[in-house]
Amino acid sequence: MRSFFRACVVVAVLATAPACSLKTYAINMVGDALSAGDSVYQTDDDLELVGAALPFGLKLTESLLGQSPNHPGLLLTACRGFTVYPYAYVGHAAEIAADDDLDRARALRLRARRLYLRAFEYCIRGLERSYPGLTRALASEPAAAVSVIRENNHARDLPFLYWSAASLGLAISVSKDDAAMLGRLPEVRALLDRALTVDESWDAGALHEFRIVLAAATPGAPDVPLIRRHYTRALDLSQGRSASVHLAYAEAVSVPLQNGAEFRELIEKALAVDPDATPSNRLVNLLAHRRAHWLAGRFDRLILESDAEAPEGR
Repeated sequence: MRSFFRACVVVAVLATAPACSLKTYAINMVGDALSAGDSVYQTDDDLELVGAALPFGLKLTESLLGQSPNHPGLLLTACRGFTVYPYAYVGHAAEIAADDDLDRARALRLRARRLYLRAFEYCIRGLERSYPGLTRALASEPAAAVSVIRENNHARDLPFLYWSAASLGLAISVSKDDAAMLGRLPEVRALLDRALTVDESWDAGALHEFRIVLAAATPGAPDVPLIRRHYTRALDLSQGRSASVHLAYAEAVSVPLQNGAEFRELIEKALAVDPDATPSNRLVNLLAHRRAHWLAGRFDRLILESDAEAPEGR
C-alpha cells in the first residue's frame, strides 16, 4: 500500500508539471534504464538476433538524445552501441570480404570507420560534460589533456574513458592507409593509460586486454614482456572468463613471431571459455568464439610454417 501511495503521489506531481518537463523526465528515466546494469544485448545468445536489433536500438537512443542531449546514460549507451555494432557486424564482414572482394571490403571499412567515429563523438561528449575543453586539448596535448580526469570520479569517468579509447582505436584500425587517422594513436594511448592509472582493475581486466590490442596495432616488433604482463593481469582479473584476451595475445604476439604452437594453444583456450558461465559477458564471449573459429580457419595464411598442423576452424 505504501508503494501504491508513493506512485499516486508521483503521478499527481507529474500531472501538474508542464508537458515538456514530463517528456524530459520520461526520456531521462529511459536513459537511466538503458545504461543501468547488463543490457539484453550483452546477455543474449543469438548473434544474428542482436545484429538485427541493434540498429533500431541505436537510432532510438539517438532520438532520445535529440530531446535530452546531455544525459550521461544515453551518451554512454550511444558510445558503447556505436562501437560494438561496427566491430561485431561491419568490421568482421570487411575482414571476410577482403579475401574475395576488395571493393566491398573497402566500403565496409569506410562504413565501420564512420560508425566508430560517431561513437567517439558521443563518448567524448560524455567526458566533456565534466571536463569542458577536453576534446580540443586531447587533439593537441593528449597526455596533458587527460591528466585533468580525477580519480575520485572513476565510476562516472572510466566507462567513457574506455569506450572513447576503444572507438577511436578501432576507427584507426580500419584506416591503416590514412596518415591523419594513424596520427591520432597518441590520443588513444593517453585515454587508455589514464584509465589504467585511475583503476587498472576496472571491468574485470578490460583495460589490460585493450592494452594488448593497442600493442598489436603499434608498428615494429611486439614488446613481448609488456604484452605478457597485461595478458597475465587480464587473466587474473577476469578469472579466466574472457575468451577474447587469448585472441588478443595470439594476434599481438603469436602471429608476428610466427609461433604456430602458441597460436593453436591460445585458440583452444579461447574456445574452452564457456559463454554461459558468465551471462553478463555472454555476447562478448560468443563474438570471441566466432573470431577464434575464423582465425583458426586462416591458420595457413597467418602462420607460415610448412610443418605446422592447422587447428580445426570454420
